[in-house]
Amino acid sequence: MARPKSDNIQINISIPSEWKKKLENLARIYSIEEGETITFLDLMRSGIRKNIS
Repeated sequence: MARPKSDNIQINISIPSEWKKKLENLARIYSIEEGETITFLDLMRSGIRKNIS
C-alpha cells in the first residue's frame, strides 16, 4: 500500500552561518528553560509558520 500524498513540499534554503549559530544558541536556551528539546530547524519552522498566518 502506497503512502498518501502530502500537501507539504520540501525546499532547500541557505542561511548565513552567523544566523545558524544564533538560532542554535537560542534553541539551547529555550531547551534549558522549557525542559524540552528544540532544534534550530524547529525555530525556523515556527518563524515561517508565524509569518504565514
